[in-house]
Amino acid sequence: MKLEVVLEEEEDGTYSVHCPALRGCHSQGATREEALKNIHEAIEIYLEVAHEKTRKLVHQQPKTTVIDLAV
Repeated sequence: MKLEVVLEEEEDGTYSVHCPALRGCHSQGATREEALKNIHEAIEIYLEVAHEKTRKLVHQQPKTTVIDLAV
């Protein structure tokens, strides 16, 4: 899976970065490399949490089947 991120240099020389496709998924870093590493970790955590929340909700519904689909 590929996701676009927006990397911005701040006035103090640090970097902020966010993933527009994942609402609220933001990070930062002292360097470009650190900011990109941090957003990568933030995206992984965001997707793990979203996956678990969805699984819990779906399992509460009768007549529902959970199927993993790779994209």
